[in-house]
Amino acid sequence: MSTADASTNESTDPRAVASDLVSQLKRSQQRLILAESCTCGAAAAAIGSIPGASNVFCGSAVTYRETTKQAWLGITTIDLAQFTAESQEITNQMAAAVLQNTPDATIAAAITGHLGPDAPSALDGVIFIAVQQREQPLQATRIQLQSQSRQDRQTEATIQLLSAIRQGISPKLS
Repeated sequence: MSTADASTNESTDPRAVASDLVSQLKRSQQRLILAESCTCGAAAAAIGSIPGASNVFCGSAVTYRETTKQAWLGITTIDLAQFTAESQEITNQMAAAVLQNTPDATIAAAITGHLGPDAPSALDGVIFIAVQQREQPLQATRIQLQSQSRQDRQTEATIQLLSAIRQGISPKLS
């Protein structure tokens, strides 16, 4: 798992990053599925705003609550108790599950995190991202966001998720 500081963003507009991502997905002949928690579907909205996204975007499972993670993605009560819903382990499981449940997708990404204001101090502003391409090792990242407000953190987390997917795409082998 890599740990990153969020100050390396190339754009502050999720739609700009999404546009680049959609182009990259088209070039690499990949199809994407998401499992979003703390971004509440913002990454899907950014991708869906790009013309032609339907050719490469399968959708997003917005699994904000633990019970939804369990019902939709098969995350167990035991794992949630052991790791918490906002952890790298659960994020990794979310990416793997949403990819398994979406046969058309070739790459999945998931995000969880604590955006505040009531987050534990050690995890305040920390997000976890997992990118899983079929038959490739999962890429896990922990990021400390730089923004302070919940809304700004959600935008920053969305950009980080979209950027991580871009970095995780390998060309599809024919």
